[in-house]
Amino acid sequence: MSARELDEKSYNQFRTFLEQQCGIVLGENKQYLVKSRLAPLMAKFELSSLTELVNRTLTPVERQMRAAVIDAMTTNETLWFRDDYPFKLLQSKLLPDFANRKTPVKIWSAASSSGQEPYSIAMAVLEYQQKNPGAFPRGVQVIGTDISTTMLEHCKYGHYDSLALARGLSAERKKRFFEPGDNGMLKIKDEVKKMVSFRPLNLLNSYSLMGRFDIVFCRNVLIYFSPKIKTQIISQIHGVLNNDGYLFLGASESLSGINQDFTMLRCNPGIVYQKK
Repeated sequence: MSARELDEKSYNQFRTFLEQQCGIVLGENKQYLVKSRLAPLMAKFELSSLTELVNRTLTPVERQMRAAVIDAMTTNETLWFRDDYPFKLLQSKLLPDFANRKTPVKIWSAASSSGQEPYSIAMAVLEYQQKNPGAFPRGVQVIGTDISTTMLEHCKYGHYDSLALARGLSAERKKRFFEPGDNGMLKIKDEVKKMVSFRPLNLLNSYSLMGRFDIVFCRNVLIYFSPKIKTQIISQIHGVLNNDGYLFLGASESLSGINQDFTMLRCNPGIVYQKK
């Protein structure tokens, strides 16, 4: 067996560890995924094999290594204005409901990855405000959370290279919401950045310190969890949503068989769920 291969026993132990720590369920034959995500860490920690890396990760005292492994396994690629319809619905249907609120409007982007989703939400709000002067007199707060501390630092930095900017961002939005940054990258303008804050959160833990929200984006997240964990997460989101608040899921996700405490609203285009 090569140094970059993982024996079945170690793989199965790692699957159990990842599900317990993050709720993520790896299939029986996803060794290739673990290999591609974790192989770069062998050099970082000066280890000779992937098996050694995994086995040491299972040891609670290896906190730095464990954090790096979880970062690597939970980091997912994302797009600006992913699937488009949630942001169109946000502007056409949801934001008008809250435009005259006398308290701040709060929106949560769960699993915000490298920041594209929460910043896209903020951009959509700013576009709405431009067309509707005086909307949201107490402001809009967007909170992005992720389990990966590395990703959260990237989010806060707010700089993106040309490859990241090419994924879902129109030339018009790039011109309006970005300005020159470090090392040839573009950075998010302050009018967007000041609307968004980031904090670490493992979706398996309590959300009680998050406060309450009017809109939650939990998109392309549930697909990684077991049915039991999906039910737990949706129940906890329901608990932090204000009455009649809204929930967006990914295009391939639904609440069917998971939770009956939301009303599914079929819109044109797309679907959004409203708390009963």
